[in-house]
Amino acid sequence: MMDVNRKSTTVVESWEGSKERQSYTHIMTKNASVSYTWAFQRTNQAQDVRRYISDVVKLYSVSVTNVQDGVASACRACALLSQSSQRSGSSSCIPCPAGFYIDRDTNRCQECPPNTYLSGHHTYGEDACLPCGPGSKSSKEHSRCYSDCSFSHTENNRTLTFDLSSLSTVASLTNGPSFTSKGTKYLHIFNVSLCGHQGKMAAVCTDNVTDLASKDMGSDSTQFVNSVDSFICQSTIIPADGRGFRTALASQSISLADTFLGATVESVLDGINARPELFSDNSKGIPDINFFYRSTQATGSCERGRSAVMTIRCNPEKTDRGQLTVPSACPAGTCDGCTFHFLWESGSACPRCTQDDYHQIEGACKGGVQETLSVWNEPKLCTKGMSLPAKSSAPCEAIALWLKVGVGGGAFLAVLLISLTCYFWKKNKRLEYKYSRLVMSANKECELPAADSCALAEGEEPEDDVVYSHKPSLLGKLRAIANKQREGDSSESVQLKSSQSERWVWG
Repeated sequence: MMDVNRKSTTVVESWEGSKERQSYTHIMTKNASVSYTWAFQRTNQAQDVRRYISDVVKLYSVSVTNVQDGVASACRACALLSQSSQRSGSSSCIPCPAGFYIDRDTNRCQECPPNTYLSGHHTYGEDACLPCGPGSKSSKEHSRCYSDCSFSHTENNRTLTFDLSSLSTVASLTNGPSFTSKGTKYLHIFNVSLCGHQGKMAAVCTDNVTDLASKDMGSDSTQFVNSVDSFICQSTIIPADGRGFRTALASQSISLADTFLGATVESVLDGINARPELFSDNSKGIPDINFFYRSTQATGSCERGRSAVMTIRCNPEKTDRGQLTVPSACPAGTCDGCTFHFLWESGSACPRCTQDDYHQIEGACKGGVQETLSVWNEPKLCTKGMSLPAKSSAPCEAIALWLKVGVGGGAFLAVLLISLTCYFWKKNKRLEYKYSRLVMSANKECELPAADSCALAEGEEPEDDVVYSHKPSLLGKLRAIANKQREGDSSESVQLKSSQSERWVWG
């Protein structure tokens, strides 16, 4: 329990049941006189006192650090003042500035390397500067790591760059309502500081229970206000109705994220699981960005402290500010009381536009000018970054003269060749038809009776000379037929007489 200026006593942390040996840290953020009290109670039932008589609690050590003008519980190594700066009688032991550690070899103050933060418990040696996680950078004082609202991810030889500056201001989310066993209505409100602010934890949750009580007593209320500064904090709100107060009550303000671990598209970081199955599937094709946080303040049920995962999702249908939600399966934001999950859908969570997000359409060549128009790929899944190039025009030639002549000559030769082929083919068919008709008519009109005998009688000599006819070739027949057709004669027959036989010769 904590007693501030002997006027207000609040329970800082409590444990129940059997617990192993553990370490607990409480941070005092106000400059005030504070008293701490540890109380142990075996049971709240009188009849069970003897039952738990052997139960004990042990405090092994209490360490107080960063005391101003007070008494510390231990001494640590300090940096030495440089010889040129020392004055006679002055102390050679000086504190190092913020973000500096004590070098082991020279005992001088050395600044931590870039993107590292200084561990508050160990400032001796360079190993006191711890590296920041992926997607984060250190504050100017190297006191903590934070996100500067920019993130890059390379996938399939393409680099996606995100600008989350629209999400830098503090956002609030109220879920519920929920009800106690007695029917009292209460809500949970979350304040989120995602990025920016040079590492300052801008999310503030304030208890006003003691503030309202002090106003009733007419005393100064500023001494009793308990506030929590964090990346993500939570307060329990009891609405004004039914409680006798004119304003809502805010109490149990706790920090869910006082340490930023890093941002990545992976689902696990430093033992914290993002659990994407708690939210609807991402159908946009742009990978989600997971911001991982941890609270160094351990509790009885969360030995490593509370943790939080903020999932940033690209959704062009949302506004730049977007919408912050918790899983429907865990309406309180957590399913186990130790890890909290949030989903932030926003149009500004889409990657910055690059030349891969648009394509160009070339128009027809008109009047020696060709226009080129640029349009976004559909659906558009980018924001800010590169803008669409303006419409451009360039001189062009519709078709070159030599190409026109070549195409025209080739077309003419093709038509001529096809025409000649068709002409000769038709002529050949006509000649074949006429020749066949001629042969048929000749066989019908000039058919002679067969001779009784083609041989000569014994001692008989031929009286007439024999006329031989040479069988013409096919080309000769075609020429003869063509000539006869021109003269108008369809056929011609010549009768040859002899004493032995009669022959017909066709010419």
